[in-house]
Amino acid sequence: MPVDLPTGELTLTGRITTASNATFVGSIGDTTVVYKPIAGEKPLWDFPDGFLAHREVAAYLVSEALGWNVVPRTWLRDGPLGEGMVQLWQEPDPDQKAVDIFSPDDAPQTGWRHVLEGEDETGRTVALLHEDSVALRRMAVFDVVVNNADRKGGHILAMAGGHRHGVDHGLTFHTDHKLRTVLWGWLGDDLSSEELKGIERVSEGLDGDLGRDLANLLSDEEIASLAVRCARLRSAGRFPAPRGGMPAVPWPLF
Repeated sequence: MPVDLPTGELTLTGRITTASNATFVGSIGDTTVVYKPIAGEKPLWDFPDGFLAHREVAAYLVSEALGWNVVPRTWLRDGPLGEGMVQLWQEPDPDQKAVDIFSPDDAPQTGWRHVLEGEDETGRTVALLHEDSVALRRMAVFDVVVNNADRKGGHILAMAGGHRHGVDHGLTFHTDHKLRTVLWGWLGDDLSSEELKGIERVSEGLDGDLGRDLANLLSDEEIASLAVRCARLRSAGRFPAPRGGMPAVPWPLF
């Protein structure tokens, strides 16, 4: 009989030491998962309210409403270190990269979008590019909707077959504009009809089951801000530009 993921025994098998908050790899039966206990969260000056684990689950719910499978299945449950976020482990294809650094002379001319240029630690000029794909466009739309403040290149999992998963969504849903992402390559481009339909599905869901589920995870003000972002994005009909005084990309980039 398959193990019930929300209630089955969660066994820790390792720790992801590069994460800024306590993050563990574990298993529920034969299923590998990521577990981030609320007790292991470090307070952040710009996200002082609520829990990162709640924001991760809220991001999954919005991803489901969009209908694009951006975020792997994510839920709240008890674990060895108390309640936390649990997410299905995804193993990316090591031969694929959705975001990469190139020498400007070697940057691909087709199939990729240019984001920025800068200098590496040796003073060499480099360019940041990301692939030009439907899956990654949808992730960029998702990031605008949830106001993702931390879309690093390493938070994009390039899966075999071309799908792209986004992970690490604790810094989302702020009421202030916080969008920091490496996915700026479509700046000013028109949104597709399917992208607009996805945003509309989120807007409609806020008046139904999605809104009720988010109410257990986010504040009323955060949910209202989510509705405003959806309305503005649908009205503009195009990918937004960076704004405000904060950096438009996260650091580090990967």
